[in-house]
Amino acid sequence: MSGFGRSIVVGGCGAVGGMFADLLREAGSQTLVVDIAPPPEERTSCLVADITAPGPELSAAVAGADLVVLAVHEAVALKAVAPVTRLMRPGALLADTLSVRTAMVEELAAQAPGIQHVGLNPMFAPAAGMAGRPVAAVVTRDGPGVTALLRLIERRNGRLVRLTAEEHDRTAATTQALTHAVIVSFGLALDRLGVDVRTLTATAPPPHLTLLTLLARVLGGSADVYGDIQRSNPHAAAARRALADALRAFDSLIGDDDSDGGHRRVEGLDAAFGRLRRLMGPELGPYQDRCHELFRTIHHTNDEGETDR
Repeated sequence: MSGFGRSIVVGGCGAVGGMFADLLREAGSQTLVVDIAPPPEERTSCLVADITAPGPELSAAVAGADLVVLAVHEAVALKAVAPVTRLMRPGALLADTLSVRTAMVEELAAQAPGIQHVGLNPMFAPAAGMAGRPVAAVVTRDGPGVTALLRLIERRNGRLVRLTAEEHDRTAATTQALTHAVIVSFGLALDRLGVDVRTLTATAPPPHLTLLTLLARVLGGSADVYGDIQRSNPHAAAARRALADALRAFDSLIGDDDSDGGHRRVEGLDAAFGRLRRLMGPELGPYQDRCHELFRTIHHTNDEGETDR
């Protein structure tokens, strides 16, 4: 059993909300999906309502729930904190799925400092499934409900990574905002170069094919979602500046001055590689092995493949 007799998932018609609604239902919780604009085919299976201004039916549901999950945009979630927590019964749990934590922590401190709360950020596309994949968990106020929900995720084989709000946002600025900036910038560079992608795919070594694959994956998503990740994380701008600075630093290492036969440039690039190898530390070898397996997959080959291009 889930430990939650009655639960509500706001935004449960979306991918992330739907994943948590399924998780709770499969664990035996009577789960109500609430959405302000559900798809036509789901209107009869959910409560169409605004969580920031709950009417009588939604208010009664919230008052009787053991768990309320806010799987909505950050602006909506923050606006919902005050009306929702005023309705929740003592001992009930509030959870959210925001990709940025610090603003929610501040809102809870101002509006509902006594409420049990945990923020859950699935660090994967919901369609991929939870098993074996990381779920960042930020506990604002612990309690039996928090323990029960985290155990439920672990029973689904989700890999919990517990962080503070500050650790979460700094980490997400690197794992999400920086990564997406690299991939989209790579695509924008291709567009500026005026290349033919069919020619690229016919001639490209595995590293380039991997980047094209990542670009295709990002382009299959919503620009609004990727934009929100960049705009809402307070550390994302610093991550993008670090990327721009790193590209300029790389350009200076390559340079175009051959007055010394290029020796200083080679030494500078060697030094940079040394720093990066030290940064990777003991993870360097295992990730080289992972890359080898990835390249075998992406090139559909069993040979050794490319190693240096």
